[in-house]
Amino acid sequence: DYLITGVGTGGHITGVAEVLKQHFPNLKVFAVEPELSPVLSGGTPGPHPIQGIGAGFVPRNLHTDVLDGVIQVEKEDAFEYARRASLEEGLFGGISSGATLAAIAQKLPEIPAGARILGFNYDTGERYLSIEGLYQWEGAQSVGQ
Repeated sequence: DYLITGVGTGGHITGVAEVLKQHFPNLKVFAVEPELSPVLSGGTPGPHPIQGIGAGFVPRNLHTDVLDGVIQVEKEDAFEYARRASLEEGLFGGISSGATLAAIAQKLPEIPAGARILGFNYDTGERYLSIEGLYQWEGAQSVGQ
């Protein structure tokens, strides 16, 4: 019913959306982008900490005609949802994964009960252990402490 995911090169969201819309013509597709670089929404590019999405331009691989909208996500929300997925669900993802989950949570009040939502987590959180504030919080301890 819904595809909500981040945009890097644009190829993945475009390809998946085009194929799924052939089978599910009512599928709604929402791209996720950083609030600090809202290029897909027509805004100005800017630096942001959500690695993997928000390149600062509209990628040639992104067919914007497959999109039904764009959801902007704040850094704090992307970080929070990445942490929550790890702690509560055992899904150790990166910042863009957190952004996708934050966007789904943001859109959820508008989505009918029982609707199916597809989002993609593109990488592991292991690459982001050194990002300050992402996987460090008060009371957190490294393994063996």
